[in-house]
Amino acid sequence: MVVLIDTVQDRKRPRHPEKAHRPDQPTLKKPDWIRVKAPVSKGYVETQRIVREHGLYTVCEEAGCPNIGECWEKKHATFMIMGDTCTRACAFCNVKTGLPLPLDAGEPDRVADATVKLGLSHVVVTSVDRDDLPDGGAKHFAAVIGAIRARSPTTTIEVLTPDFLRKGGAIETVVAARPDIFNHNLETVPSKYLTVRPGARYFHSIRLLQRVKELDPRMFTKSGLIVGLGEQRNEIAQVMDDLRTAQVDFLTIGQYLQPTRKHHRVISFITPEEFKTYEAMAYAKGFLMVSSSPLTRSSHHAGEDFARLRAARAAATPLSESGRN
Repeated sequence: MVVLIDTVQDRKRPRHPEKAHRPDQPTLKKPDWIRVKAPVSKGYVETQRIVREHGLYTVCEEAGCPNIGECWEKKHATFMIMGDTCTRACAFCNVKTGLPLPLDAGEPDRVADATVKLGLSHVVVTSVDRDDLPDGGAKHFAAVIGAIRARSPTTTIEVLTPDFLRKGGAIETVVAARPDIFNHNLETVPSKYLTVRPGARYFHSIRLLQRVKELDPRMFTKSGLIVGLGEQRNEIAQVMDDLRTAQVDFLTIGQYLQPTRKHHRVISFITPEEFKTYEAMAYAKGFLMVSSSPLTRSSHHAGEDFARLRAARAAATPLSESGRN
């Protein structure tokens, strides 16, 4: 047996090693309605400085979010905890993949401090998948929530979690920390999971969202889809029904944008009119809140949307129950 040892220290590691040798996928020209603001404002630079000073990662940067210029101008950043390396290899995602580093015990306090420095009245905290951890990182999520509550008690907290697949007790741990809104994205329709989200299981994700409501019926739940991956309209309608069966309150739908030629190709660009149709369908099925547009992302306008979500529940709640909103 021969053991090969790589002694080249400065070789650049591919961001997505599992995709490095795949053939390039074709790309479609973006339509006129896919236009974003360039990240050049003073607010953007200040947000970037605060994030860097605190040694934090954001999904805005790591996933290549098209709305980063707009959001960071307002100092709205979505923190991505537990490192910059994901243990999954989803075909749509630009986050780096590989073996992550150990958890950083100081991260919760730094996230809380950055929340204060940015003046966030509503903060979104997401993470990479951490299949290497016994609890999938649930206790770390809880620690971040607790640190933000201690430093900025009036800030509302939204978590966008991984699926905690085969991590018993993880959902219970996060719900017990009492975020204001629990988000877990389905991303796509069941027929696309093997090619788009191969490490996940559709009905497990539905069950996760349902379990949150079982543990705390008053906790807001949220999920999101990206479209343009070849899904059919009837499949989107079925996903909406599945989410409503799980009593999910808030649905986001946005256009998939191909990060690189190694990622899943864009099958189609959905028109703004079609997004409006999806919005009407979702409201008709009983969602309290729907955000559906080409540039919709889970944390885009999250604070404003959460305020509208709470107002929608209050409007739909009988006066005898309104004190529990």
